[in-house]
Amino acid sequence: MKIIFHHDFYRVYTSDPAAAPERMESIVKVISGHYEFVEPTAAREEDIAAVHSPSHIEHVKGLGIYSISALAAGGAIQAAFLGLKDPCFALIRPPGHHASADTSWGFCYFNNMAVALEKLKTEKAIKKAFVLDIDFHFGDGTVNIFKGKDYVSIFNPSSNNREDYLEAIAVVLGDLQSDVIGISAGFDNHRNDWGGLLETEDYVTIGRMVKEKCNRENCGYFAILEGGYKHEVLGHNVMALLNGMAGR
Repeated sequence: MKIIFHHDFYRVYTSDPAAAPERMESIVKVISGHYEFVEPTAAREEDIAAVHSPSHIEHVKGLGIYSISALAAGGAIQAAFLGLKDPCFALIRPPGHHASADTSWGFCYFNNMAVALEKLKTEKAIKKAFVLDIDFHFGDGTVNIFKGKDYVSIFNPSSNNREDYLEAIAVVLGDLQSDVIGISAGFDNHRNDWGGLLETEDYVTIGRMVKEKCNRENCGYFAILEGGYKHEVLGHNVMALLNGMAGR
């Protein structure tokens, strides 16, 4: 399994929890040596413009964070294409699932998942895609962008019970037909993070469920980092998802 990562993601590009110092370091420290790291290249502006309006792109440029946001989107594209053959994880920031075509909030600027899936579709690499968004917060931006585009289906599980949460994912995956599954991998629903629900081993279970589904159906799968803000547990939760995706 490959990890898409660039040292520029260590950079503190603004003052929000997703850009906090030591956040990325807390992940790399845990997973380094277990999986292969690959550097991404920035997404082309035309790829970003496939899902975002010109005015929104100019807005991000005006904030002075276009370069890091384009690099994150490029990492997502690379993970999506690699994921068609082998599981892949994009260790990127800023996150993206709160970015709609014209607006963004929640520490997001460009919708990395949407940019990646639209690129796969444009290149005719897929016909159908499925997004499993496990972030604590509803991925409104991804839903907004793909509204009316019937090639993408999206599931944001929500429950106050761990077992019900995992069962809901299992049920949705059971009947799914897709060429690729993209996991919007937020880790802020961990019991020691903002959501307070999931255990670390639950991320292994989620990764394994996706792996087993794609092994049966011969579909690709990848994940991209979204939320997760408690540094003392974040790396271990990422590692758990990776291990599940890799079948470890």
